[in-house]
Amino acid sequence: MDDTERKSRALELWNEGVQLHLLRDLHGAIRLYSRSIETFPTAEAYTFRGWAYQAMGRLDDAIAECKHAILIDPSFGNPYNDIGAYLMAKGELDEAIGWLEQATSAPRYEPRHFPHMNLGRLYEAKGMIARAIAEFERALSYEPNESSCLATLERLRTMLN
Repeated sequence: MDDTERKSRALELWNEGVQLHLLRDLHGAIRLYSRSIETFPTAEAYTFRGWAYQAMGRLDDAIAECKHAILIDPSFGNPYNDIGAYLMAKGELDEAIGWLEQATSAPRYEPRHFPHMNLGRLYEAKGMIARAIAEFERALSYEPNESSCLATLERLRTMLN
């Protein structure tokens, strides 16, 4: 198999993994993500395997997967955001900031508003309300109708009055 065929097969395996993931078959999804990586390593397969590990409570493994994804494709923003979110879940807020900031400027990242929302939540948790508001406003510049963002922003603004 040449690289094009390997990459195509890896994408098929990854897509099958995503389907199992959506059905909450995490072990099956991890098996398919792993086969995808063995066939042709992609940042997406590592990131999604990390996402599955996170859903199993394996945050350190999830972080390690995202770091592999970044090595393969540093322009892919999802793993930066995910590492930030996983560190936040571990209570490591200060460590999460740099990862989330990198996600905000990654060339290849959708949905763009997520790292700003995560930074907003982080700054709110640190009691930095003005910075939290600024991040939620940035999130809304990408996704103006994000309801949870609008509600959080309204709540935060009332805290300043």
